[in-house]
Amino acid sequence: MILICAGAVTVLVTAFTFIMVWRTNDLSPLAYLIPAVFTELGVGTGFYYSKAKAENRIKLRKMYGSEIYNDTKEM
Repeated sequence: MILICAGAVTVLVTAFTFIMVWRTNDLSPLAYLIPAVFTELGVGTGFYYSKAKAENRIKLRKMYGSEIYNDTKEM
């Protein structure tokens, strides 16, 4: 759901920016709006993958037990 919302906002703001640039012949909004929206999309994507990673760790611990599934970084 996070990725869908972030992607939808990105597409809408990008389309709105392109339309307004075309109507006003002013490219200055591109310098601010487009990077801001894609940064928001990147943060949303990073949060989603971090959340999925944590959920998968919990699922694997329940499935295999903590002594078999050891996700520590130490070797």
